[in-house]
Amino acid sequence: MESFEWVSRGYGKNNVKLLHVRREGPVHSIKEYEVCTQLTLDTDKDYIHGDNSDIVATDSQKNTVYILAKKHGVTSPEAFALLLCSHFLNKYAHVNTVSVEVEEYPWRRLVVDGRAHNHAFILSPEYKHTCKVTQRRGEDLQLMTGLEGLRVLKTTQSAFVNFVNDEFRSLPDATDRIFSTIVSAAWQYNTVKNVDFGKIWITILKVINDKFAGPPDMGIFSPSVQNTVYLIQKTALEQIPELATMRVTMPNKHYFSVDFSKFKEVGSRENNEVFLPVDKPSGNIMAVLGRKTHSKL
Repeated sequence: MESFEWVSRGYGKNNVKLLHVRREGPVHSIKEYEVCTQLTLDTDKDYIHGDNSDIVATDSQKNTVYILAKKHGVTSPEAFALLLCSHFLNKYAHVNTVSVEVEEYPWRRLVVDGRAHNHAFILSPEYKHTCKVTQRRGEDLQLMTGLEGLRVLKTTQSAFVNFVNDEFRSLPDATDRIFSTIVSAAWQYNTVKNVDFGKIWITILKVINDKFAGPPDMGIFSPSVQNTVYLIQKTALEQIPELATMRVTMPNKHYFSVDFSKFKEVGSRENNEVFLPVDKPSGNIMAVLGRKTHSKL
């Protein structure tokens, strides 16, 4: 190794599936997670010399997920990831860095005859809830929550006009268009002390809905996807002091008006009812907004 150095290394257990049932009399609640763990040791003798004496087996890491879920229960992906990270660092003095990723499966309570069922659920894959915790021994931990796959659409209150007009432009101004996108968002915390992760998740969803859709009767006008991205980020950072930064990505999912003018016998010059969905190619708008100063985790 005199001529080389590690850029990164680590090992762990991926895709550990877990269903936790909380039984409170006849009313049950469930959480289903998929967990990935990764450890980096403070020695590299396992790699260099094949000496396994310091390795916490990936099977042991898998078992740890189940044992801690049984012992402590699960409340949120973030809280469970923090619990696992703390356990590995405290249990094994030779573990230098821990990384834990958790994805929650979107179960919601089934409604039957207008009433929430006590113990029946339906998978509602409207979006993914993910998180990642990473901590190196002696350093501040990093916690990032992610929201992926939230596909939304509105049929009006969106425009895109007055952009660069040069020899490469073919797109006309659109004063009223369909706006559809798949929202991806991720936010980093500036603290993990006494944080209600569930409340923050609900707040983020409400902010996205409010700044994309607006009030149910009037909506909210979007002059560009860029502006909608910024409004979501700005509002989230204003309302949630525990956030340090927020990334939002919104790719365009285009719906183009079908041209009926070429059908002379049955066509029409105007069409605002029938559209052609076009997924590719698509524009992609992304921004990361953060506070100018924020406390560390």
